[in-house]
Amino acid sequence: MDARTSRRTFLSSAAAVGAVMAAPGLAVRAVAGVVATGPILKPLPADQFIDFGTNAEMRWSSVGAHEYLTPQSRLFVRNHTRTPLIDADAWRLRVFGDGLASPKGEGDALALSYAELRRLPHTRVTTTHECTGNGRSFFATQQGQAPSGTAWTLGAVGTVRWEGVRLAHVLRRLGIRPDAVSIQATGLDDNYVSGGVDYGRVRRPFPVDKALDDAILAWGMNGRDLLPDHGFPVRLVLPGWVGIASIKWLGSLEISTRELTSPWNTKWYRMTGGDHPADTKPLTVNPVRSAWELARGQVIERRRQVTLHGRSWSGAGAIARVEVSTDDGASWRDARLLRPERPGGWTQWRFDWERPALGGHVLMTRATDSAGRTQPESTPYNDGGYFFDAVVRHPVRVA
Repeated sequence: MDARTSRRTFLSSAAAVGAVMAAPGLAVRAVAGVVATGPILKPLPADQFIDFGTNAEMRWSSVGAHEYLTPQSRLFVRNHTRTPLIDADAWRLRVFGDGLASPKGEGDALALSYAELRRLPHTRVTTTHECTGNGRSFFATQQGQAPSGTAWTLGAVGTVRWEGVRLAHVLRRLGIRPDAVSIQATGLDDNYVSGGVDYGRVRRPFPVDKALDDAILAWGMNGRDLLPDHGFPVRLVLPGWVGIASIKWLGSLEISTRELTSPWNTKWYRMTGGDHPADTKPLTVNPVRSAWELARGQVIERRRQVTLHGRSWSGAGAIARVEVSTDDGASWRDARLLRPERPGGWTQWRFDWERPALGGHVLMTRATDSAGRTQPESTPYNDGGYFFDAVVRHPVRVA
């Protein structure tokens, strides 16, 4: 079943859900069955991942040129604490707040079970999912400015096909006030403690407009249930937005008539430091980026023609153009876009390098999206190392 499921089908399914949500006593079971485990549960083979402990980055050299979707087993992992194991039968999504048509406090929240959620009309949406700090290490290696945080190169990204229910379906069935403006999503992983300060569970607000547009409550990825590392049993997905906004192990949604805040949109995940003003907005839509399907420093066998592959993506729209340089930016040529018609995910491309000379080369690629945004030569510094969208210098050797 896809996003075009009829309104009649939804209302008939949602009527049963509404009855269960109104039942007393369900809220107290919201976090039952949660078992904290190791930082990451799935295998992290060294030829496929860079292991950062609580985080793991996909190696671009392990990506197959003919693979479009990123398997869950190969998708990067970003954890603030550690992956929990959650009993789907005991899990409940708690919904409360003064933004509901019938306001509810946190103590008497409405609740939706996993089975009830999965009986709602399904939707499948392909998106490029990316950590806000993807590319962070290049602030240091290319611009001489070292920010804090995990030293990602460009592998904290993947394109996946989510399966779930549109959040708009659930909210409209529950009823929300016309003056509701903000929703706070909170996860069920451990409280995040840093520098001796307990910041509570990972949580971040987003506008009601985004919720009613394309937000998803996802239980599946690429035709399978979510793995624990990627949010089982249910996670929020905000297509095109920073990864932190797509809260994993979703436990509750607070609907509010006022703008909600959390440390994850006031202290972190906004631009601070450098030349940024003090009142910058929380980060939302991802920038334009590109990556080669090669290891940095890779040795390439010399041939008359060497075919190279890569991918470009944007949170704001489709990729319209990709340019490539094999001479450290002295000259540029267009790459050939492959299957550019696929909406939501990244764009694959290829470039035929004619008669490459022996020795070292610096490859570069820059993309332009349908919103007119082009990757710049450099990215303004910020303390968190977010949104490094500049053209990346990629050394290789022809032998």
